[in-house]
Amino acid sequence: MNIQLPLHQSPTLSSPSQRNRDSRNYFTNSYTPPSSTEAINGPVREPPREAAPIADRLIVGVDFGTTFSGVAAVYTSTPDDIEIIKTWPGGNGITSDKVPTEISYELPTGGTIGSRDGASPSAAPTVKWGFQFKPEESRLRCIKLFLDRSQKLPFYVSPLETAAQLKRFNKTVVDAVSDYLTQIHRHTMDTLTRRYGESFMASTKVDFVLTCPAVWSDAAKNTTLQAAERAGMGAKTQIQMISEPEAAAVYTLKAIQPNHLKVGDNFIVCDGGGGTVDLIAYKIVSLKPIRVEESAVGTGGLCGSAFLNYRFEEHVRTRIGASRFDEMKVKKGKTWQMGLRYFEEFVKRNFNEDEHQEINIPFPGLPDDEEVGLDSGFLVMTAAQIKDIFEPVVKEVCDLVQGQVDTLRAKGGVVSGIILVGGFGQSDYLYRRLKGHFGSAAPPPYSERPTHSTANALEEASSIEVMQPVYAWTAVVRGAVLRGLEGNMVISRKARMHYGTSYATVYDPEKHSVSERYWSPLWERWMVSDRMQWHIAKGEAISPLSPIAFHYTRNFRPGQSLMVTDDLIACDADEPPNAYTRDLVHVCTLTTDLNAVPRSLFTRLTTTRGVEFDNLDFTLEMIVDSAGLGFELKVDGVRYGRVDAEFH
Repeated sequence: MNIQLPLHQSPTLSSPSQRNRDSRNYFTNSYTPPSSTEAINGPVREPPREAAPIADRLIVGVDFGTTFSGVAAVYTSTPDDIEIIKTWPGGNGITSDKVPTEISYELPTGGTIGSRDGASPSAAPTVKWGFQFKPEESRLRCIKLFLDRSQKLPFYVSPLETAAQLKRFNKTVVDAVSDYLTQIHRHTMDTLTRRYGESFMASTKVDFVLTCPAVWSDAAKNTTLQAAERAGMGAKTQIQMISEPEAAAVYTLKAIQPNHLKVGDNFIVCDGGGGTVDLIAYKIVSLKPIRVEESAVGTGGLCGSAFLNYRFEEHVRTRIGASRFDEMKVKKGKTWQMGLRYFEEFVKRNFNEDEHQEINIPFPGLPDDEEVGLDSGFLVMTAAQIKDIFEPVVKEVCDLVQGQVDTLRAKGGVVSGIILVGGFGQSDYLYRRLKGHFGSAAPPPYSERPTHSTANALEEASSIEVMQPVYAWTAVVRGAVLRGLEGNMVISRKARMHYGTSYATVYDPEKHSVSERYWSPLWERWMVSDRMQWHIAKGEAISPLSPIAFHYTRNFRPGQSLMVTDDLIACDADEPPNAYTRDLVHVCTLTTDLNAVPRSLFTRLTTTRGVEFDNLDFTLEMIVDSAGLGFELKVDGVRYGRVDAEFH
């Protein structure tokens, strides 16, 4: 039987959910099309206009960290004068480059908590944050990590305890993050007002640049931006975001201007924080101006310096006994805090086994005990004991860096440098361990016939320089400010996952099972759904200057809604499947409003049964940058508006 198909060239069908609704709902005898309104005035191509000169503005970088957060600011007319905020509420006059990422809530005397839906009256809890806590007071810690459910939590963070604290005050994780960032924003604006004056601040635009981990999911980036928007840092679409190691790379390369690095060289940024360590590798594309591209997918792990604190605590507990230790923490809290602070501020940063054969940790008030090593209010620790605290954590960092080196070398890349930044990046022990590990690599395997490649391999294996720049702890927030000041230094990044969409296609008995097929009255042939089209491959170099285009063909009966949805799907496996499976990740649902598209761009088609429908070819362009994903709708190359993305 000869079946006449609708007159349309090479249709690319829509996602199966939308297509199924079209074929199974809109083409039955009982279907009654809903009423609809057409867009009368479509968009018009505007002639190019000269860009207005950019007024001077304040750029504020916010390094929202797991254990500590920092803020830096710069005025665009004095770009070399980056100011780090060092004074914080509750700091008792002591300056610090960062403030603890800690927050808690307290009810006013006699206050009650009402329901979240507002059905009953509630008293707004007061907020304590940063340095405003006494050592024994309960508070929310590492709240940032809960924004990304795909990330593991350190052993010292209890999800149940965190959930209980949030529930008591009818708060969500996003509420708590937003409340913390609100305090950061408020204190920052107060500090800048003191610095520049009220009239200046009232007339000057303030742009915020926020940092996030390199391994953050797209949903976590979006949620972080939502929290920042609620905190008063601007509209979500206006707040810039940059990954933490990328910000560190921006600052470091500007600061040290390394002469030994050449175009084509790779370097690894190791951002060691309190809870996490993030790594990204970059290849130098040009030196004047400095431009780099990601050369390996970012990695990370839970091996930050906070783990040293907990290993130190376990060491002290074992040395002096559990009962004496618990009594000290409860009854002599200041004694414990003094010892912990000395370990944090001196031992973690400065210890190296060549210079420090033993270290005396102050624990004033503890009685002498020669057997456990307590003498005159000090706990004597040998270099071997301190090394035992450091080594397991430092080895994890070394393994992460080695993984990046192996990945780059497997692709024929030359690794020239490792840059240590962040609080943990200040550690002298970590610096020496990395320097020793990568400066004394094993020679290549023996070969009977020496080759040029073997000589190169030997040179490559021993030529990785470890760098520890000045201001390592604030490198990330300084880089965030520079990003806002000078734009994007990173011209391309590596895709963390495969990204794609599902679609329907014509049934092919050689490729598809009979059980998968269905009859489409619209296209008048057998079809299969849930096929995957992967638009971006994992590890592929992607640039914000080169959007990724998804082409769609959609069909509409007269009166049918022109609001359409599609799912952006991701896959973390090395080889993505050809068909949809349940273990794939639903990144976000894209809602596209086609009402603004002129009706003249729709094509009227008719099936052999006389059913009329309108067909539209359009493109969704996905822009990938450090801040995450953005989407635009285009028809015939003309932009008709943004696309709303609901992240899951």
